[in-house]
Amino acid sequence: MNRRALLRLLPAPALLATLPGTRAALAQQAEEWPARNVTIIVPFAPGSSSDIVARAIAGPMSQATGKTVVAENRPGATGELGARAVIRSAPDGHTLMHAPISTWAINVALRPNLGYDPVKQLNGITQTVRTPNVLVVNPALVPANDLTSLVAWLKANRASYSTSGVGSSDHLTMEMFKQLTGTDITHVPYAGGAPATTDLIAGNVQLSFQNLGSIAPHIADNRVKAILITSEARHPLLPNVPTAVEGGLKDLVVYSWQALGGPAGMPPALMQRIHAQAVAALRTPDVARRMNELGFEVVGNTPAQFAEFQQGEITRWRRVVELGNITPT
Repeated sequence: MNRRALLRLLPAPALLATLPGTRAALAQQAEEWPARNVTIIVPFAPGSSSDIVARAIAGPMSQATGKTVVAENRPGATGELGARAVIRSAPDGHTLMHAPISTWAINVALRPNLGYDPVKQLNGITQTVRTPNVLVVNPALVPANDLTSLVAWLKANRASYSTSGVGSSDHLTMEMFKQLTGTDITHVPYAGGAPATTDLIAGNVQLSFQNLGSIAPHIADNRVKAILITSEARHPLLPNVPTAVEGGLKDLVVYSWQALGGPAGMPPALMQRIHAQAVAALRTPDVARRMNELGFEVVGNTPAQFAEFQQGEITRWRRVVELGNITPT
């Protein structure tokens, strides 16, 4: 394919970034960033975890740069509306996106007609935070205390599990669990983790995978019983809960994660500058303490590390989706 044909396939911001004069201008902008206020688009509603983290880092970034950094919610179409708004923006670092695993990886694995490409049309700057999922059961309905007894019970009984929605991290984690254990459990999706947990506690479903931070208080109150956690090692918040790896499920190391990025075509120098500011904000004492309280672990990997990680996540969840014959609703 010749250069002219290739350029026609590039999105407008990326096309501009290939022009020599524009490249020089963007390099200069990287040194001066930010030249004006910065908007971090969150493709989900206020109060979502991606919104909370974006607002948490916006304050320290504003203080450090001397420019206002604000989070702006653009919810809709499971993150697609916000992502497309960022893709259409100039690759100068003044419009960014903070979004969860679904926007960066799961959507492309789950939705064949997705209206954006998170790899080709977006530049990931850093994975900001991550949190493991916890497999919990209603103790009044499930007489299991560990993975072995739970799997045996599931194979002998009909059961259902709640999730925060089709294609969510907790949904695909359970689908992966089913594939690894050979169990058959009915999916009951909800509009968020809170109602999914409420119905689990009420006894309308028997089990669920939920993010550590949201489910830990219910475990402490004995409203639900924790069977395993999907982190690499046991977590300080739940030191007595074994990992899936300890139970023999070596592939069930799963985190629900979030990342900061911008449109394709951002110069590497600019991405590195934004990366430094974002990671510094995440590691300020107040923000780090807040993330810990929410059950999040600060990551802060480099753009190159994130790109490799993102591709691995897309491959992983595409395999789970295909094996489970999962389709979006």
